[in-house]
Amino acid sequence: MLLGGIRYLLPVIKAAHEQGYYVITADYLPGNIAHKYSDEYVNVSIIDKEAVLKAAQEKHIDGIMSFGVDPGVVSAAYVQAKMGLPAFGPYESVCILQNKDRFRAFLAENGFNVPKARSYSDLAEVTKDAKEFEYPVIVKPTDSAGSKGVSRVDGPEALLAAAGYAMDKSLSGKIIIEDFIEKQGCSSDTDSYSENGNLKFVSFNAQHFDLKAANPYTPAAYSWPSTFTAEQENYLTSEIQRLIGLLQMKTNIYNIETRIGTNGKPYIMELTPRGGGNRLCEMLRFATGTDLITPMTRYIVGDSVPAVEQKPYLGHWAEVILHAEKDGRFEGIEIAAGFKGEVVEEDLWVEKGEEVHSFMGANDAIGTLVLKFDTKNEMTDTIENIHSWVGIKVK
Repeated sequence: MLLGGIRYLLPVIKAAHEQGYYVITADYLPGNIAHKYSDEYVNVSIIDKEAVLKAAQEKHIDGIMSFGVDPGVVSAAYVQAKMGLPAFGPYESVCILQNKDRFRAFLAENGFNVPKARSYSDLAEVTKDAKEFEYPVIVKPTDSAGSKGVSRVDGPEALLAAAGYAMDKSLSGKIIIEDFIEKQGCSSDTDSYSENGNLKFVSFNAQHFDLKAANPYTPAAYSWPSTFTAEQENYLTSEIQRLIGLLQMKTNIYNIETRIGTNGKPYIMELTPRGGGNRLCEMLRFATGTDLITPMTRYIVGDSVPAVEQKPYLGHWAEVILHAEKDGRFEGIEIAAGFKGEVVEEDLWVEKGEEVHSFMGANDAIGTLVLKFDTKNEMTDTIENIHSWVGIKVK
């Protein structure tokens, strides 16, 4: 059973079908694209863990996960625990990883580098504390993904509005306000994989943002390799291994966000026990030839898992998240003459005349470009000036 119905599930469904598995997708939106490719659809709210458990028991499932769909991760772990199915790790550990407030507290308690943070469920308390923060701060829901509800705040006068926006996007009505860690180079947001609690594949990338976007904190492109030094990557790898060891995690794909602060400290900003959105696992297969999805589909139903090995990047790779700068009707995509990279794949999710929206979150993406470059400089120059090379026409 796969919780959710978004298009990022399609490669998981494909991999499962290649193993001969019967796939059930589940959420409360029967029109979602993944349900067209699964063998069966169940209408259930994926944040209602008791309802998901009931559906799983009725269908006599062999395994469950929530790939690329943050709201379903806790429910999947709950069903794993209740039904004795192959699990990501202990249910309580998954709950810690899926709650930004509890995750920050766990990091601090165990000696990890961590930004100072406070959680709130009452706007009046935010107003009361507004002048106590050292600005800038980041305000975000404790339990949402895809950059929904996230804002940077540079002074107390803007804090209340940002807090209200974050609470509106929170499933629980709870937010976190934390120090904004100014970064060296680019932050990283990519996937890694452990087997029986041991990291087998670790990746770091460079996460890029579109400062012209309606929400400039929604990732707009990724490139591999990262801007980190080998020493920084080694330190973060060691800390990621320590973290999943403390939490007794097992075999799983993790979406991990890391950054190096201007203070020189490496930070694990997020580590969620699921594959990331934005086709990150697929990009790793392009960039290294490593398939993380097939082993995960096999593990989750209790079958033997093929070996996963760390592999180097096969050149310089980038993924551009196609998006509109304004609301309107999609007219087309233009790639300027002289474009230096190789367009390995263009995956467009909308058709001409279809309504599109400005880029407020990952759900506003309209497609992806998979690009390969001969040199790091060509890749960096192209991604940093992507508006000069790739245009989305909206009428």
